[in-house]
Amino acid sequence: MGVVTRLYLLLGLMFAVIYGVVLLVGSLIGAGSFVVYGLIAVALVVVQYVIGPAMVGWTMKVKYVSEKEEPELHRMVGELAAAAKLPKPKIGVSQIGIPNAFAFGRTTRDGRICVTEGIRRLLRPDELHAVLGHEMSHLKHRDVALMTLLSIFPMIIYYVAMSFIWSGMFGGRDRRGGANPLPLIGIGLLVVHFIVQLMVMYASRLREYHADEGSIRLGATPQHMATALYKLVVGNARAPEAELKRVEGAKAFFVNDPSRALREVRELKEIDQDMSGSIDTGELMVLRSKQVRLSFAEKMVEALGTHPNMLKRIKRLSELG
Repeated sequence: MGVVTRLYLLLGLMFAVIYGVVLLVGSLIGAGSFVVYGLIAVALVVVQYVIGPAMVGWTMKVKYVSEKEEPELHRMVGELAAAAKLPKPKIGVSQIGIPNAFAFGRTTRDGRICVTEGIRRLLRPDELHAVLGHEMSHLKHRDVALMTLLSIFPMIIYYVAMSFIWSGMFGGRDRRGGANPLPLIGIGLLVVHFIVQLMVMYASRLREYHADEGSIRLGATPQHMATALYKLVVGNARAPEAELKRVEGAKAFFVNDPSRALREVRELKEIDQDMSGSIDTGELMVLRSKQVRLSFAEKMVEALGTHPNMLKRIKRLSELG
């Protein structure tokens, strides 16, 4: 099943879950109260959506650069924007050493693509081009808006669940003199909140696969994208722990998850058979013929993360080739 099809099915399932919650809450506390919870959640997300770009830029120490300052970077991004039929985004350089790149912005006209100082020292031009294509694809697919929308669902359920729990704790017994059922309903809704949050994480992982495919459609080769991912994992694994903690809150924007790099670098060394530090077409073909098997612990780490397991991700690239 294709990535886009899975994403649409996931969105349909999430709306079905929310519809069920609306029916449950509406029958217990009335539709008006649910609307209030929904409006609070929407208001918080809108505020986050409005101030988000400024917060990301400040957190990541982004300096926006002119074409005169960074002609090659502007050339690559300009070509990718033309290929994607998008306005050319603002280009920034993040003053952090961890090698990575990220894209953000409220709309395609407000897009920003940024690279860190570390990634420019690590990747060759064709590999950097593949990473920039990945980020351009995020803008083209409106992934920031999509993830902002999806984050509303678990937030609403969480507020409703906590309201039930607190109302039940201080609201006494029910009308018939029995134990108040609201706390139990609230706990059940917390379970639903956790499940919906897992769905949001899964959607985030799907958008990473989708952006990888988008980079290939914009002219990157699978081996350049795979090599870039491999080098980013190795580079992130060598980063100081203090630097990794500093970007913990923004890692969902990155091409890969830096906090999982140490675990992933051991897996990826099996692909780099000639120990060249890159992944060539032959190594991709070997991986294409293999079946990726994850341990239970690795599956749990992936399920709770915003990025796919890197071995699976590069396997997917090998299939695109």
